[in-house]
Amino acid sequence: VFSTDRIIAMSFPSSGRQSFYRNPIKEVARFLDTKHPDHYKVYNLCSEKGYDPKYFHYRVERIFIDDHNVPALQDMLKFTANVREWMNQDEKNVIAIHCKGGKGR
Repeated sequence: VFSTDRIIAMSFPSSGRQSFYRNPIKEVARFLDTKHPDHYKVYNLCSEKGYDPKYFHYRVERIFIDDHNVPALQDMLKFTANVREWMNQDEKNVIAIHCKGGKGR
């Protein structure tokens, strides 16, 4: 996990067997709810897989970027505009960004 004051980069929040070597989704949710209650939004940049957004109180944005590829310009503009809007709403707001492994996208 990489973190600044307002940006968290992490690997995919997983369940089942994948949670043994990736971030367990319930633990990620617990961490975010404890450290940043009502002030976080999760950005899933993984086109290959998703999860139920209820874990994060439906504050999940999905940008479909294929592994080992760059995003389309339109997707990058949508992402940056959404992040800017969220961060400007409240100085306490943070974002948690992930792809599959947490470093590729």
